[in-house]
Amino acid sequence: MTRMLFITGTSTDVGKTIVTAALAATARAAGADVAVCKPAQTGVAPGEPGDLAEITRLSGVTRTLELARYPEPLAPDTAARRCGAPLLTLAETVAGIESCADADLVLVEGAGGLLVRIGDFTLLDLAQKMNAPVLLVAAAGLGTLNHSELTTRALTSAGVECAGLVIGSWPATPDLASECNRTDLPAVTGVDLIGSLPAGAGAWTAPAFTAAAPTWFDTRWTTRYLHPQV
Repeated sequence: MTRMLFITGTSTDVGKTIVTAALAATARAAGADVAVCKPAQTGVAPGEPGDLAEITRLSGVTRTLELARYPEPLAPDTAARRCGAPLLTLAETVAGIESCADADLVLVEGAGGLLVRIGDFTLLDLAQKMNAPVLLVAAAGLGTLNHSELTTRALTSAGVECAGLVIGSWPATPDLASECNRTDLPAVTGVDLIGSLPAGAGAWTAPAFTAAAPTWFDTRWTTRYLHPQV
């Protein structure tokens, strides 16, 4: 039976892609066959390496799926309109993800935050349609409590499971806000903080990244959400 896990962020540039790569590497280390889908990629020209290429480089996962690409670094629906491309539809995106359902685990990385429009839908709509849990990637510093609680409340209101919180980039020298947020995030959201990635991990070599990735997440959580079902 295939597991699915959607990855969203409290905003853009919080580390979704590197977290997705770390999840993929962790699942592969446990023996899972992993597929990764990024429905819409923006800010990358045709033929240039995008987020999925970075996930492949870091994790070793080669089964990836991108459904649409737009050159301007904007929300996917805006980028599509500006270049005259058709919007992705919820139906074609569901079909694309389902084409990967022979894998043990399918990871689906959104664009920006939970309510950014990927096409005629948001990642929240997609997770709701596919009955998939959503992992929230949050920033470490000031402002993350509000952003994280808004996102987890939206998931709860839609009846979508929030699988956990991950800090996408934990600084080598955390400030007071970051230290406090590590304690306060679970308290204000009601969601467990199940991992954090060291700042700059995306620049590591692939062997170093894949070796360290499983140590960044709670092992009980990875067993539940990432390991092959037996």
